[in-house]
Amino acid sequence: MIICGVDDAGRGSVLGPLVIAGVSAERTKIKHLSEIGVKDSKQLSPKAREMLYKKIIAIVDDYYIARISPQIIDQSVRNNQLNHLEAKYMAKVISKLRPCSSYVDSCDVNPSRFGKEISKLANSGKIYSRHHADSRFVIVSAASIVAKVNRDRAIEKLRKKYDLGSGYPSDSKTMKFIKKWMLDHHEIPKFVRKSWKPVKIMMKSNLA
Repeated sequence: MIICGVDDAGRGSVLGPLVIAGVSAERTKIKHLSEIGVKDSKQLSPKAREMLYKKIIAIVDDYYIARISPQIIDQSVRNNQLNHLEAKYMAKVISKLRPCSSYVDSCDVNPSRFGKEISKLANSGKIYSRHHADSRFVIVSAASIVAKVNRDRAIEKLRKKYDLGSGYPSDSKTMKFIKKWMLDHHEIPKFVRKSWKPVKIMMKSNLA
């Protein structure tokens, strides 16, 4: 009985990719994930996540990571289809792993609707869509760690070139970086999501 967990990382960020990760394992191995301390990635330090990441990869039967670029995100946001985009990529991950059943962390206010959409697209086993699945099911917690570590690595790669902070709109360092780039280059960096409200406001005031 192969069980899969799927979660995202970087949805609220103003820059970098949105990462969707899935891990699949025999039901008997899930207990082992709990024993090594796997839990929701938000409850772990970056160092703990990196350490657990290697252990998770060694325990699970398979895993798959999908990265969604800012350009694809912007296109979906403009069409008011960000949830659909996530459903599509979660379905892609599940289709690659081909489990008997999957647990996904729902980004939709209606988890049942989100689960049905993934089910139509994935056509692979039963889908259980729940809010806070990353803290409720250890297989989803494992996926959340895999997603977060990959997302962190992508941001770290950018940080080696640019002093851009955490990448979140609440980070003044991130917003100052984008503003300065716009003033210096008269454009938005390719790795920034243009459809995000704070960026749109910045673009408007810069063009005014």
